[in-house]
Amino acid sequence: MFQTLRDAFKIKDLRRRIGFTFFMLIVVRLGCLLPVPGVDGSAIKQFFEDNQGGAFDFFSAVTGGSFERMSVFALNITPYITSSIIMQLLTIAFPKLEEMQRDGEAGRKKMTKITRYLTIGLALGESIAMTIAFGRNGYLADYSVPYINYVVAIASLTAGSAVLMWIGERITERGVGNGISIVLVINIISRFPVDISNLYDQFMSGKTIPKAILAGVVIAAIIVAVVVFVVILQSAERRIPVQYSNKIQGRRQVGGNSSVIPMRINTAGVIPVIFAQSILQTPVMLVQFFDKDGVKGVWAKILDAMSQSNWFNPADWKSSIGAIVYVLMIVGFAYFYTEITFNPLEIAENLKRSGGFIPGIRPGKPTSDYLTAILKHVIFIGAIGLSIVALLPVVFSGLLGAKVSFGGTSIIIVVGVIVETLKQVESQMMVRNYKGFLND
Repeated sequence: MFQTLRDAFKIKDLRRRIGFTFFMLIVVRLGCLLPVPGVDGSAIKQFFEDNQGGAFDFFSAVTGGSFERMSVFALNITPYITSSIIMQLLTIAFPKLEEMQRDGEAGRKKMTKITRYLTIGLALGESIAMTIAFGRNGYLADYSVPYINYVVAIASLTAGSAVLMWIGERITERGVGNGISIVLVINIISRFPVDISNLYDQFMSGKTIPKAILAGVVIAAIIVAVVVFVVILQSAERRIPVQYSNKIQGRRQVGGNSSVIPMRINTAGVIPVIFAQSILQTPVMLVQFFDKDGVKGVWAKILDAMSQSNWFNPADWKSSIGAIVYVLMIVGFAYFYTEITFNPLEIAENLKRSGGFIPGIRPGKPTSDYLTAILKHVIFIGAIGLSIVALLPVVFSGLLGAKVSFGGTSIIIVVGVIVETLKQVESQMMVRNYKGFLND
């Protein structure tokens, strides 16, 4: 990784792209500190301190703390991520969108434009809901003009999300690429010093030197083990051999070469975890915002089971049933998302048209059935690995009371984006070296 960065700085264009990306990330972090006009910051801070737990930890991590500070970037890029996922799902449901997606560069621009409009719509809806919750709890300042405090807060939150979307797109075009993902990663990384400080205060501060060293070694070993496991999970793949038949073109014999079909173990990436976490945690967060004391009886127990902060708590093991539901949802969404993004029948038809075949498997439908059977096993392995990474921080939080904002989802995002960005930088370096070779 460090060698790649050193080599990149030797190329003027890449040096400029890295510098532009760094400047944009500074703007993002400054915006995360800029408060929304008219919002009582001290009251908001007290609210989040009283409601710490799984419902808000994930949002706090992906927004880099701007959510709990209620800055103009409080919504961050979550509306864009949600709209991108919605567009992927709608592409399967509406043939016109699918055609648009396959229509080359022109189709991609149209899809991007629709995603932008959807992002603004989602940001506006979320801003209105949050502002109403603030007003009901008395967190908004009063102005002489009625409801102007609501308008200012809604406009600030919506505009902040739009600006971050613009910054992400500029990083993609003029920076090192993966703009939205890099913004997400820098927000997550910005929380690491606070989390490390919390771990130090909880497990090392006030202990004897041998106990403090032992605790530090254990914490470091767990973090390194999780990161290594995520790297393996993200890079592991099942390679299916493909053989191409010989063809005679004129006096030459072409074909006969071999290749592979790579099937990633974690085909769906972090999407299943985000889906499952959003479905479970959003109702809990909304209740805490609007009417926390009004929920009683069976509904209160259901909400306790949905909240990650109650899982694996020795004093309340019944709430841990939510963790079982969480794992089942991750597995289910892994199958669902892979089914709509990976088409074995299309791959089988493409192989048949190009004269390729899997050794021992007939072309056409038998190939499709073979790929589908392998895909089911691969998805299950990846979903279980994803569940382990997602649940491990929750287990330590419940059993040991470790208070950190990042979890398995955050680690998967950080590792995946860093690896993918480095690959893009390496590919840009190879392109420039290749061009230089041609020019010589």
